[in-house]
Amino acid sequence: MQAREHVPGSRNKHRVLFYGLSTCIWCKRTRQFLEENDVAFDVIYVDLLEGTERDAAIEEVRRWNPATSFPTLIIDNERSIIGYRPREMKEALEL
Repeated sequence: MQAREHVPGSRNKHRVLFYGLSTCIWCKRTRQFLEENDVAFDVIYVDLLEGTERDAAIEEVRRWNPATSFPTLIIDNERSIIGYRPREMKEALEL
């Protein structure tokens, strides 16, 4: 598992940035949801980052999600979805 990865998909109308933890079951389910729906997204596993790169990622998550919990999805740099919320993801991604 890589700390940063781009996952291609045919549904790429929205820019999706997914912050998660490599050990989090809800993060795994969120990723599975995105992949099963063929959504293109970038994923960052914060726990696999180190040093200033990790600090910067945590600050970015905190900007969208003050509790700094995972998963945190950022869609089109306009909306965030915190936690595993399939209904909200479907609506936001127009699935």
